[in-house]
Amino acid sequence: MRSYHLEAPGTVEGIVPRDTADLPEPGPRDILVRVRAVSLNKRDLLILNGSYPLKAAPDVIPVSDGAGEVVAVGAEVTRFSVGDRVTGTYFPRWLDGRITPALIDQPGATLPGMLTEYALLDQEAAVRVPDHLGWEEATCLPCAGVTAWNALTGGDPPLPGETVLTLGTGALALFAVQFAKLLGAEVVATTSSPAKAERLKTLGADHVVNYVESPEWAADVRQLTGGRGADLIVETGGPETIEQSVRASALYGRIALVAANSPRRPSLEITTDALASSLITMRRLFVGSRTHFEQMNRAIALHGLRPLVDRVFPYDEVHAAYRYYATGAAFGKVVIRVA
Repeated sequence: MRSYHLEAPGTVEGIVPRDTADLPEPGPRDILVRVRAVSLNKRDLLILNGSYPLKAAPDVIPVSDGAGEVVAVGAEVTRFSVGDRVTGTYFPRWLDGRITPALIDQPGATLPGMLTEYALLDQEAAVRVPDHLGWEEATCLPCAGVTAWNALTGGDPPLPGETVLTLGTGALALFAVQFAKLLGAEVVATTSSPAKAERLKTLGADHVVNYVESPEWAADVRQLTGGRGADLIVETGGPETIEQSVRASALYGRIALVAANSPRRPSLEITTDALASSLITMRRLFVGSRTHFEQMNRAIALHGLRPLVDRVFPYDEVHAAYRYYATGAAFGKVVIRVA
């Protein structure tokens, strides 16, 4: 069995492969998963460079998101059987309700991650994969997918005909476009690229605003919505965009705040003038519970939704996958296929 380990944080060369002869042995409530694919998230880069809020365990197996089939189960396992197709969850102990400090452990950080040929999971820390998805698509779900679903449905979900605003073309924002259309919302998206604007429209965005051509893009959003503003904003820009998001909000708009930091701006700053223009509700969130994940998967299965995969790398090219992901060029998820 071959696994990758984060031996020396700081550069991708610090992620090294190791071979072991024996497979992990499931405990009474464990499942052994043959990992077929993993996908990268921004947090994987933050863990690599040491800026993630959770300190990584020494020599940890990286990456939170992985999908594969169950090849062995413990004697007390009731949720899965050999042959089931599953993904791990981002917070293995957060099953439902509100998260607490006791539930914050994460694979690829404080717990062993999924960049391995075989992963041992507690049966409570996995969910079934929608039948229509391939491995590369399924591995896109645990972080970006669940976060987007929680952003849209975890508070006051958009009603059919309401407007959802998404920012940029990161994987989470693309999921938000897909889910918002699934829920019957009108979608306004932002980007700096005319080529990506066309792809956003193909994905389902009703309107796209170029934030480079229109730095005060909140005015464009208001114009596109007949002066009303966006009912729900999936805020992924944090300090870089929060002022415009508030200005783009409807009178009783909701902001789902996913990103709260930026390398260039140390704090969220909203002018009193912007706040005076609306009665917004802002909700901070971070990924979601297993219940969020299972709700999302039911919707994905019902509507046949497919995550966007930008590029798939072989297992021997982990470093190249990290480097490509770090460029920010991807439109969709960067996936590593595990042989």
